[in-house]
Amino acid sequence: MSGRSGPSRRALLAAGLALAAGRARAQGAQAGAALRVATVDWALLETLLGMGITPVAAAELVLFREVAVEPPVPASVIDIGLRGAPNFEALKLARPNLIFSSNYYAEFEPRLRLIAPVETISVYRTGEPPYQRAEKAAERIGVLTGREDAARALIAGVSDELDACRARLARRAGQPLMVLNLGDARHFRVFGRDSLFGEVLARLGFANAWREGTSYAASAPIGLEALARFPDAFLIVLRPVPPDAARVLSTSALWNALPNIRARRIAVLDSVDPFGGLPTAARFARLLTAALLRDGGAGRQGGDLG
Repeated sequence: MSGRSGPSRRALLAAGLALAAGRARAQGAQAGAALRVATVDWALLETLLGMGITPVAAAELVLFREVAVEPPVPASVIDIGLRGAPNFEALKLARPNLIFSSNYYAEFEPRLRLIAPVETISVYRTGEPPYQRAEKAAERIGVLTGREDAARALIAGVSDELDACRARLARRAGQPLMVLNLGDARHFRVFGRDSLFGEVLARLGFANAWREGTSYAASAPIGLEALARFPDAFLIVLRPVPPDAARVLSTSALWNALPNIRARRIAVLDSVDPFGGLPTAARFARLLTAALLRDGGAGRQGGDLG
């Protein structure tokens, strides 16, 4: 029988192993294609979108489109309602097989886990730089979704964009800037060095004029009179600006007497999510660069806050 023709036992075994490996790869590709992710956290939502991953469901999409603005959210994404009170039934109907959450929504995790496995990834933690955590969030999402290349591309792309902005703003290096949200005409929220905005300022070569403490939100509430302590700071005001605040400030003697306002060291930027991820860092850097280069960086008139 030794002269019998046909494949050897070793060849048959090799062919069988190759077939099994091929089936395993195909099953893995099908599993990756079938991955349906959802999220209740905005920083993770924009990270997913920035990586080219469209979730099946996310929270507060109408407000996200107004506040975060970008990346754009496809119409196919199901809105599951408020981040602080998600619609679990709507989320279940979206049939996710992986839900991304953060420390902000820990109380919901037991109910979320009844729908699908939950992965908690937190960009914001007290005392930890959010930019680095935003990079790690992208890396983790890349591992869990099989999109490591997309994560690396997002991280590198944002870093390159910040480097390009820094180069364009090189002549202003070291200038003190202060990033503000307006609550009303007399109360502001200022972002510290431990905020994402603060980190972007440092990466662009600026000094954050606010060097005092902040709260868990990496910001501090201050009154209008506190701005008088920072006469040299260039004020960066983030929209939205409450209409009443804009109207009152335009005629406020205290506001218009501030050295920053008299010298027109103020710029009003379009809305940016204060608790965003890497796409937010890029958007903030891009808007800030455009504002500071516009008209020699004079910014807007002191009363023009609308």
